[in-house]
Amino acid sequence: MKILFIGDIVGRPGRKSVKELLPKIKKEKGPFDFILANGENGAGGFGLTAKVLDEITGMGLDCLTSGNHIWDKKEFVPRLAEEMSLLRPANYPPSCPGRGALTLEKKGKRLAVLNLQGRIFMSPIDCPFRCADALLEEIDTPFVLVDFHAEATSEKQALGLYLDGRVSVVVGTHTHVQTADERILPGGTAYITDVGMTGGHGGVIGMKPESVLPRFLTGMPSKFEACESHLILSALSVVLDDAGRAVSLERLQYSLSEKP
Repeated sequence: MKILFIGDIVGRPGRKSVKELLPKIKKEKGPFDFILANGENGAGGFGLTAKVLDEITGMGLDCLTSGNHIWDKKEFVPRLAEEMSLLRPANYPPSCPGRGALTLEKKGKRLAVLNLQGRIFMSPIDCPFRCADALLEEIDTPFVLVDFHAEATSEKQALGLYLDGRVSVVVGTHTHVQTADERILPGGTAYITDVGMTGGHGGVIGMKPESVLPRFLTGMPSKFEACESHLILSALSVVLDDAGRAVSLERLQYSLSEKP
């Protein structure tokens, strides 16, 4: 099985990057059995709308994961209970709309996808480690991908090692800066601390510098706007054997522009 996971899609620049670069990646690195992405920043950099969700999934993605920003567009939150190919972190309380895991099926292949959120420097929700244990008890396929949406690199590495040998892939999302630590862990799990961001890399984690710098300079709130320069699609490509163990992985960055 070959999987492509695309890092956090940020606003219109991120959607443009996927639309224009995904066909090239599929041609050069595919074919892929499943293509997934974290889409929680898809609408203006914060949350999703129904229109944006349809636009992204219409580009050929099988599933979208998310994180803390999935709740930002209040009018969209009820849709979480209806969308079968969109996940929110599973370790939010059960009363929250949506679901945190699903099993994709295509051409006789099955891939379970788990979405979890960290707790260090983030909201104090349920334990992602224990939540993963509970979800894995219900899964009946050896092919399992986990999107761990977390702030701290230590927490991401800890979960990766905790799940090593029990899942196929652990990708970190949320911090928007691609890390260079992709590797196959001793138990056969493909791991990267952060797969990176898809969108404008000419600013501050996907936002225009002029919209972000005032907050650092004054401490006052400022309205962030999605950066439109230096567009890059960040992703991780993973090949799994018949037992669901990783045999190879490749960290990818495809650019639409030459200079930041």
